[in-house]
Amino acid sequence: MSANRTEGRIERRFAKLKREGRAGLITFTMMGDPEIETSFEILKGLPAAGADLIEIGSPFTDPMADGPVIQAAGQRALKAGITLKKTLDLVRRFRATDSETPLVLMGYYNPIYIYGVQRFLKDALGAGLDGVIVVDLPPEEDDELCLPAIEAGLRFIRLATPTTDDKRLPAVLAHTTGFVYYVSITGITGAAGAGAVSTRDAIARLRRHTNLPLAVGFGIKTPDDAAEVARVADAAVVGSALVSALASSLDGEGRTSAGTAKAVLDLVRRLSDGVKAARKKEVG
Repeated sequence: MSANRTEGRIERRFAKLKREGRAGLITFTMMGDPEIETSFEILKGLPAAGADLIEIGSPFTDPMADGPVIQAAGQRALKAGITLKKTLDLVRRFRATDSETPLVLMGYYNPIYIYGVQRFLKDALGAGLDGVIVVDLPPEEDDELCLPAIEAGLRFIRLATPTTDDKRLPAVLAHTTGFVYYVSITGITGAAGAGAVSTRDAIARLRRHTNLPLAVGFGIKTPDDAAEVARVADAAVVGSALVSALASSLDGEGRTSAGTAKAVLDLVRRLSDGVKAARKKEVG
């Protein structure tokens, strides 16, 4: 049955956030960074730290949309031996103790193509994955993965950017499911954040085109940044700041230290506090 006809974890989570009258926090971490077990320890701890939805990175050797921080994370993960199959294994392990938190895989098409699209869809759904963000597949290539994913029941989340004009937007949104990820800046991950006014205007424009939840990411580094986004969007997405916190915790050889997982999860707690407080301040 098509994803458009069923309600999954992503839809249930956004409905819950709406009932609570707040935006959500979406976190991104790279699977396998700095090694597989530490990345799983972080993944497993994210919901309790305040992550409402979780994006997991699947590294690729040519990450064209990633800034230096996430590129370095991908290199550490590849060096640690992570693969797409091992990433799905981590999803399966996560689902053994958490059946509610939505998990979205973010990456590039090449590893999925090599894995095999139908095999990937079967294994991803079997492991408990809820959606995918594939940054290098435009709407013109929807037959490659987007449409098969939707038909299988996996959400296909599309990116919109400040340069996605009203003429292009319908094509971008046509087969988007789950939520829309608005990239608030033009550039690579980890760059400077966008201003509140431009984000507010962009969200208002997007809402005229879609009823899907709107998540805003790129450039969110602090609890105040997250709160600013949470006042106007349905979720704030934080990635590079978490990966930077992880990188700063590593020892001189680039290996996990005793404080690696704690560094990431403590920042998630602070970001979550910012998101949860955002609309309370607005109401107050």
